[in-house]
Amino acid sequence: MPETVFGLPTHAIVVHATVVFLPLAALAVLLHAFWPAARRRLGGVTPLLAGAGLVLVPLATQSGEGLERAVGRTSLVERHAELADGMLPWAIGLFAVALGLWLLDRRRRRRSTESEPGWLPVVASVLAILTAAGTVQQVVRVGHAGAVATWNGVVPTSGRG
Repeated sequence: MPETVFGLPTHAIVVHATVVFLPLAALAVLLHAFWPAARRRLGGVTPLLAGAGLVLVPLATQSGEGLERAVGRTSLVERHAELADGMLPWAIGLFAVALGLWLLDRRRRRRSTESEPGWLPVVASVLAILTAAGTVQQVVRVGHAGAVATWNGVVPTSGRG
């Protein structure tokens, strides 16, 4: 993977794409789980968004490791990297739930909902809430740690204004 794209660190570009796709996928998962009209419109878009986010996470991690070698290791960069290492399991979970919801919806369309076990939509909904919330909170934690590592000492934090 190239270190820069158009003179910008690759990590900054990939991270911004990840920060867009994962929360968008989390929103799509929740809509898919709880709003039948949205479920019909979203269809395969939900697992596609989650899949794109899943692919972006290792790319962000890999490009971040390259940037870390270039800028040097500090305690703030280490904290950001530690939190980023916890992003992949959430992205995998979100993709699995998105795919499961899509498959469940396809099954519903082919069969009557009467043949569906009553607990299945409940479990799917609980998993949707957990993975969407967990993914978004991890994105925020990783992003905040990255912003602190990037901007610490650059932007004054005094109470002026």
